[in-house]
Amino acid sequence: MSGRLVHVGSAVVDYVYRIDALPAAGSEKTATSYARVAGGGFNMMVSASRTGMKVVFGGHLGTGPDGEFLRAAFAAEGIETLTPPSPLMDSGNCVAMISGDAERTFVSWPGAESRLTPDMMKPVQVLPGDWVFTSGYTLSYPGSRDALTDWIEALPAGIPFVFDPTPVIADIPRPILDRVLARTTWLSCNTNEAAEIAGAGDVQTVAIRLLAEHCPSAEGVVIRAGAHGCLVRMADGGTRAVPGFEVEAVDTNGAGDTHIGAFISGLSYGMSPCEAARYANAAAALSITRHGGSSAPTHQEIQEFLTERGEATTALGQEEATAT
Repeated sequence: MSGRLVHVGSAVVDYVYRIDALPAAGSEKTATSYARVAGGGFNMMVSASRTGMKVVFGGHLGTGPDGEFLRAAFAAEGIETLTPPSPLMDSGNCVAMISGDAERTFVSWPGAESRLTPDMMKPVQVLPGDWVFTSGYTLSYPGSRDALTDWIEALPAGIPFVFDPTPVIADIPRPILDRVLARTTWLSCNTNEAAEIAGAGDVQTVAIRLLAEHCPSAEGVVIRAGAHGCLVRMADGGTRAVPGFEVEAVDTNGAGDTHIGAFISGLSYGMSPCEAARYANAAAALSITRHGGSSAPTHQEIQEFLTERGEATTALGQEEATAT
Protein backbone atom coordinates (compact mmCIF):
# COMPACT_ATOMS: atom_id res chain seq x y z
CA MET A 1 0.00 0.00 0.00
CA SER A 2 1.33 3.44 -0.88
CA GLY A 3 0.36 7.01 -0.09
CA ARG A 4 -2.15 8.56 2.28
CA LEU A 5 -5.83 9.28 2.09
CA VAL A 6 -6.22 13.06 2.28
CA HIS A 7 -9.83 13.66 3.29
CA VAL A 8 -11.03 17.19 2.53
CA GLY A 9 -14.67 16.59 3.38
CA SER A 10 -16.44 17.30 6.66
CA ALA A 11 -16.82 15.60 10.02
CA VAL A 12 -19.65 16.21 12.48
CA VAL A 13 -20.96 14.82 15.75
CA ASP A 14 -23.90 12.43 15.41
CA TYR A 15 -26.62 12.34 18.05
CA VAL A 16 -28.09 8.91 17.47
CA TYR A 17 -31.55 7.91 18.66
CA ARG A 18 -32.90 4.37 18.18
CA ILE A 19 -36.67 4.14 17.82
CA ASP A 20 -39.11 1.44 16.72
CA ALA A 21 -40.51 3.66 13.93
CA LEU A 22 -40.43 7.31 12.91
CA PRO A 23 -42.99 9.43 14.76
CA ALA A 24 -45.99 10.72 12.85
CA ALA A 25 -46.17 14.47 12.23
CA GLY A 26 -46.92 16.31 15.44
CA SER A 27 -46.36 13.25 17.64
CA GLU A 28 -43.54 12.09 19.89
CA LYS A 29 -41.57 8.89 20.33
CA THR A 30 -39.35 7.73 23.18
CA ALA A 31 -36.02 6.38 22.00
CA THR A 32 -34.83 2.98 23.13
CA SER A 33 -31.21 4.18 23.20
CA TYR A 34 -29.09 7.27 22.61
CA ALA A 35 -25.44 7.79 21.73
CA ARG A 36 -23.15 10.68 20.85
CA VAL A 37 -20.59 9.59 18.26
CA ALA A 38 -18.24 11.04 15.65
CA GLY A 39 -19.88 10.97 12.22
CA GLY A 40 -20.02 12.46 8.76
CA GLY A 41 -16.72 12.02 6.95
CA PHE A 42 -15.25 10.39 10.05
CA ASN A 43 -16.99 7.13 9.14
CA MET A 44 -15.29 6.98 5.75
CA MET A 45 -11.90 7.88 7.26
CA VAL A 46 -12.24 5.10 9.84
CA SER A 47 -12.97 2.60 7.07
CA ALA A 48 -9.84 3.56 5.15
CA SER A 49 -7.71 3.66 8.31
CA ARG A 50 -8.85 0.27 9.61
CA THR A 51 -8.13 -1.29 6.23
CA GLY A 52 -4.54 -0.07 6.28
CA MET A 53 -4.32 3.46 4.86
CA LYS A 54 -2.67 6.39 6.57
CA VAL A 55 -5.45 8.98 6.81
CA VAL A 56 -5.13 12.75 7.29
CA PHE A 57 -7.97 15.25 7.56
CA GLY A 58 -7.84 18.49 5.59
CA GLY A 59 -11.31 19.77 6.47
CA HIS A 60 -12.22 22.11 9.30
CA LEU A 61 -13.04 21.35 12.92
CA GLY A 62 -14.52 23.81 15.39
CA THR A 63 -13.75 25.13 18.85
CA GLY A 64 -16.23 23.91 21.44
CA PRO A 65 -17.55 20.65 22.88
CA ASP A 66 -18.32 19.03 19.51
CA GLY A 67 -14.97 20.04 18.01
CA GLU A 68 -13.14 18.66 21.04
CA PHE A 69 -15.16 15.46 20.84
CA LEU A 70 -14.16 15.01 17.19
CA ARG A 71 -10.48 15.72 17.85
CA ALA A 72 -10.48 13.02 20.54
CA ALA A 73 -12.15 10.57 18.14
CA PHE A 74 -9.59 11.37 15.43
CA ALA A 75 -6.72 10.84 17.85
CA ALA A 76 -8.13 7.48 18.94
CA GLU A 77 -8.09 6.30 15.31
CA GLY A 78 -4.65 7.79 14.54
CA ILE A 79 -6.06 10.38 12.11
CA GLU A 80 -4.08 13.63 11.94
CA THR A 81 -5.84 16.97 11.37
CA LEU A 82 -3.88 19.25 9.04
CA THR A 83 -5.82 22.49 9.57
CA PRO A 84 -6.11 24.63 12.73
CA PRO A 85 -9.49 24.72 14.52
CA SER A 86 -11.95 27.51 13.86
CA PRO A 87 -11.65 30.24 16.50
CA LEU A 88 -15.22 31.38 15.80
CA MET A 89 -17.53 28.38 15.92
CA ASP A 90 -17.97 24.78 16.96
CA SER A 91 -18.22 21.76 14.67
CA GLY A 92 -21.63 20.86 13.30
CA ASN A 93 -23.86 18.02 14.36
CA CYS A 94 -26.45 15.63 12.99
CA VAL A 95 -29.44 14.00 14.64
CA ALA A 96 -29.76 10.44 13.34
CA MET A 97 -32.89 8.39 14.01
CA ILE A 98 -32.41 4.66 13.46
CA SER A 99 -35.72 2.83 13.11
CA GLY A 100 -36.50 -0.81 13.78
CA ASP A 101 -35.96 -1.81 10.13
CA ALA A 102 -32.33 -0.54 10.37
CA GLU A 103 -33.07 2.50 8.16
CA ARG A 104 -32.03 5.98 9.22
CA THR A 105 -33.33 9.54 9.00
CA PHE A 106 -31.15 12.63 9.51
CA VAL A 107 -31.42 16.28 10.48
CA SER A 108 -28.14 18.19 10.41
CA TRP A 109 -26.78 21.53 11.57
CA PRO A 110 -23.60 22.85 9.85
CA GLY A 111 -20.74 24.29 11.86
CA ALA A 112 -17.05 24.98 11.26
CA GLU A 113 -16.92 22.30 8.55
CA SER A 114 -19.14 24.56 6.43
CA ARG A 115 -16.52 27.33 6.30
CA LEU A 116 -13.36 26.99 4.22
CA THR A 117 -11.10 29.67 2.75
CA PRO A 118 -7.97 29.42 0.60
CA ASP A 119 -5.87 30.38 3.63
CA MET A 120 -7.41 27.56 5.68
CA MET A 121 -6.53 25.09 2.91
CA LYS A 122 -2.85 26.12 2.68
CA PRO A 123 -1.64 23.52 5.23
CA VAL A 124 -3.27 20.73 3.19
CA GLN A 125 -0.42 19.65 0.93
CA VAL A 126 -0.64 16.45 -1.10
CA LEU A 127 2.35 14.18 -1.75
CA PRO A 128 3.10 11.77 -4.60
CA GLY A 129 1.13 8.58 -4.06
CA ASP A 130 -1.64 10.26 -2.05
CA TRP A 131 -5.34 9.79 -2.68
CA VAL A 132 -7.71 12.74 -2.18
CA PHE A 133 -11.37 12.45 -1.26
CA THR A 134 -14.25 14.84 -0.73
CA SER A 135 -18.01 14.57 -0.44
CA GLY A 136 -20.99 16.57 -1.57
CA TYR A 137 -21.66 17.85 1.94
CA THR A 138 -18.74 20.28 1.90
CA LEU A 139 -19.64 21.37 -1.64
CA SER A 140 -23.22 22.05 -0.59
CA TYR A 141 -22.18 24.74 1.90
CA PRO A 142 -22.01 28.28 0.46
CA GLY A 143 -19.13 29.11 2.81
CA SER A 144 -16.85 26.26 1.68
CA ARG A 145 -17.72 25.21 -1.87
CA ASP A 146 -15.72 27.82 -3.81
CA ALA A 147 -12.46 27.43 -1.90
CA LEU A 148 -12.67 23.64 -1.99
CA THR A 149 -13.50 23.49 -5.69
CA ASP A 150 -10.56 25.76 -6.54
CA TRP A 151 -8.29 23.58 -4.41
CA ILE A 152 -9.50 20.38 -6.12
CA GLU A 153 -8.96 21.84 -9.59
CA ALA A 154 -5.39 22.78 -8.60
CA LEU A 155 -4.45 19.21 -7.60
CA PRO A 156 -1.44 17.81 -9.46
CA ALA A 157 -2.46 15.74 -12.46
CA GLY A 158 -1.09 12.48 -11.03
CA ILE A 159 -3.09 12.62 -7.78
CA PRO A 160 -6.23 10.44 -7.90
CA PHE A 161 -9.33 12.23 -6.66
CA VAL A 162 -12.38 10.30 -5.41
CA PHE A 163 -15.77 11.99 -5.08
CA ASP A 164 -19.00 10.95 -3.35
CA PRO A 165 -21.86 13.37 -4.14
CA THR A 166 -23.97 12.15 -1.12
CA PRO A 167 -27.74 12.63 -0.69
CA VAL A 168 -27.36 16.45 -0.65
CA ILE A 169 -26.36 16.48 -4.31
CA ALA A 170 -29.38 18.63 -5.22
CA ASP A 171 -27.97 21.38 -2.96
CA ILE A 172 -24.71 21.61 -4.92
CA PRO A 173 -24.85 24.31 -7.63
CA ARG A 174 -24.52 22.63 -11.00
CA PRO A 175 -21.47 24.68 -12.09
CA ILE A 176 -19.64 23.59 -8.91
CA LEU A 177 -20.68 19.97 -9.39
CA ASP A 178 -19.55 20.00 -13.02
CA ARG A 179 -16.12 21.38 -12.12
CA VAL A 180 -15.59 18.72 -9.45
CA LEU A 181 -16.81 15.90 -11.70
CA ALA A 182 -14.41 17.06 -14.42
CA ARG A 183 -11.47 16.43 -12.03
CA THR A 184 -12.84 13.17 -10.60
CA THR A 185 -10.78 10.00 -11.01
CA TRP A 186 -13.32 7.74 -9.32
CA LEU A 187 -16.96 8.60 -8.70
CA SER A 188 -18.77 6.55 -6.05
CA CYS A 189 -22.49 7.17 -5.65
CA ASN A 190 -25.76 5.39 -5.06
CA THR A 191 -28.39 4.85 -7.74
CA ASN A 192 -30.40 7.95 -6.84
CA GLU A 193 -27.34 10.21 -6.90
CA ALA A 194 -26.21 8.75 -10.23
CA ALA A 195 -29.61 9.54 -11.75
CA GLU A 196 -29.52 13.06 -10.29
CA ILE A 197 -26.31 13.69 -12.24
CA ALA A 198 -26.91 11.82 -15.47
CA GLY A 199 -30.67 11.37 -15.72
CA ALA A 200 -32.96 8.38 -15.32
CA GLY A 201 -32.34 5.00 -16.90
CA ASP A 202 -31.14 1.51 -16.11
CA VAL A 203 -27.99 1.48 -14.03
CA GLN A 204 -25.63 0.53 -16.87
CA THR A 205 -26.99 3.26 -19.15
CA VAL A 206 -26.61 5.82 -16.37
CA ALA A 207 -23.04 4.66 -15.70
CA ILE A 208 -22.17 5.05 -19.38
CA ARG A 209 -23.58 8.59 -19.42
CA LEU A 210 -21.72 9.49 -16.23
CA LEU A 211 -18.41 8.70 -17.87
CA ALA A 212 -19.18 9.97 -21.35
CA GLU A 213 -20.86 13.24 -20.40
CA HIS A 214 -19.87 14.19 -16.85
CA CYS A 215 -16.57 12.61 -15.75
CA PRO A 216 -14.28 12.95 -18.77
CA SER A 217 -11.08 12.28 -16.79
CA ALA A 218 -12.37 9.41 -14.66
CA GLU A 219 -10.98 5.91 -14.66
CA GLY A 220 -14.38 4.60 -13.67
CA VAL A 221 -17.56 4.96 -11.65
CA VAL A 222 -19.02 2.83 -8.88
CA ILE A 223 -22.80 2.86 -8.45
CA ARG A 224 -23.75 1.39 -5.08
CA ALA A 225 -27.03 -0.50 -4.65
CA GLY A 226 -27.08 -1.41 -0.95
CA ALA A 227 -27.50 -5.13 -0.27
CA HIS A 228 -27.43 -5.84 -4.01
CA GLY A 229 -23.77 -4.76 -4.22
CA CYS A 230 -22.57 -2.32 -6.85
CA LEU A 231 -21.89 -1.81 -10.53
CA VAL A 232 -18.41 -0.88 -11.73
CA ARG A 233 -18.10 0.85 -15.09
CA MET A 234 -14.62 1.49 -16.48
CA ALA A 235 -13.65 4.27 -18.85
CA ASP A 236 -12.40 1.63 -21.30
CA GLY A 237 -15.92 0.21 -21.58
CA GLY A 238 -15.77 -2.73 -19.18
CA THR A 239 -18.80 -3.18 -16.91
CA ARG A 240 -19.30 -5.58 -14.06
CA ALA A 241 -22.07 -6.05 -11.52
CA VAL A 242 -20.37 -7.00 -8.26
CA PRO A 243 -22.90 -8.77 -6.01
CA GLY A 244 -23.35 -7.94 -2.36
CA PHE A 245 -23.42 -10.31 0.60
CA GLU A 246 -26.49 -11.42 2.51
CA VAL A 247 -26.25 -10.52 6.19
CA GLU A 248 -28.68 -9.65 8.99
CA ALA A 249 -28.67 -5.84 9.14
CA VAL A 250 -28.94 -4.08 12.48
CA ASP A 251 -27.81 -0.58 11.43
CA THR A 252 -27.24 0.68 7.88
CA ASN A 253 -25.87 4.04 9.04
CA GLY A 254 -22.39 4.58 7.56
CA ALA A 255 -22.53 1.66 5.11
CA GLY A 256 -21.87 3.88 2.09
CA ASP A 257 -18.97 5.58 3.87
CA THR A 258 -17.51 2.19 4.77
CA HIS A 259 -17.83 1.05 1.16
CA ILE A 260 -15.97 4.08 -0.22
CA GLY A 261 -13.15 3.92 2.34
CA ALA A 262 -12.61 0.21 1.74
CA PHE A 263 -12.78 0.66 -2.05
CA ILE A 264 -10.02 3.27 -1.98
CA SER A 265 -7.94 1.06 0.31
CA GLY A 266 -8.43 -1.84 -2.07
CA LEU A 267 -7.21 0.20 -5.01
CA SER A 268 -4.22 1.39 -3.00
CA TYR A 269 -3.40 -2.24 -2.22
CA GLY A 270 -3.15 -2.79 -5.97
CA MET A 271 -6.46 -4.61 -6.38
CA SER A 272 -8.29 -4.32 -9.67
CA PRO A 273 -11.37 -2.07 -9.48
CA CYS A 274 -13.72 -5.06 -9.44
CA GLU A 275 -11.74 -6.80 -6.72
CA ALA A 276 -11.70 -3.56 -4.74
CA ALA A 277 -15.48 -3.37 -5.17
CA ARG A 278 -15.89 -6.93 -3.87
CA TYR A 279 -13.68 -6.00 -0.91
CA ALA A 280 -15.79 -2.88 -0.31
CA ASN A 281 -19.05 -4.86 -0.55
CA ALA A 282 -17.74 -7.18 2.15
CA ALA A 283 -16.70 -4.25 4.34
CA ALA A 284 -20.12 -2.61 4.01
CA ALA A 285 -21.89 -5.91 4.73
CA LEU A 286 -19.90 -6.39 7.92
CA SER A 287 -20.51 -2.79 8.99
CA ILE A 288 -24.30 -3.11 8.92
CA THR A 289 -24.19 -6.09 11.29
CA ARG A 290 -22.87 -3.70 13.95
CA HIS A 291 -24.35 -0.66 15.63
CA GLY A 292 -22.91 2.77 14.86
CA GLY A 293 -21.86 4.65 11.75
CA SER A 294 -18.14 4.17 12.35
CA SER A 295 -18.47 0.37 12.54
CA ALA A 296 -16.09 -0.36 9.67
CA PRO A 297 -14.20 -3.66 9.89
CA THR A 298 -10.45 -4.17 9.72
CA HIS A 299 -8.61 -5.59 6.73
CA GLN A 300 -8.21 -8.92 8.55
CA GLU A 301 -11.93 -9.09 9.34
CA ILE A 302 -12.80 -8.47 5.70
CA GLN A 303 -10.41 -11.17 4.52
CA GLU A 304 -11.83 -13.64 7.02
CA PHE A 305 -15.37 -12.77 5.92
CA LEU A 306 -14.46 -13.31 2.26
CA THR A 307 -12.84 -16.63 3.11
CA GLU A 308 -16.00 -17.74 4.93
CA ARG A 309 -18.07 -16.69 1.89
CA GLY A 310 -16.01 -18.79 -0.47
CA GLU A 311 -18.93 -19.51 -2.79
CA ALA A 312 -19.59 -15.78 -3.28
CA THR A 313 -15.93 -15.18 -3.99
CA THR A 314 -15.80 -18.01 -6.53
CA ALA A 315 -18.97 -16.85 -8.24
CA LEU A 316 -17.60 -13.38 -8.55
CA GLY A 317 -14.40 -14.63 -10.09
CA GLN A 318 -16.37 -16.41 -12.80
CA GLU A 319 -18.25 -13.31 -13.92
CA GLU A 320 -17.27 -11.85 -17.23
CA ALA A 321 -16.81 -8.11 -17.79
CA THR A 322 -18.79 -6.83 -20.73
CA ALA A 323 -18.01 -4.00 -23.09
CA THR A 324 -20.77 -1.69 -24.21
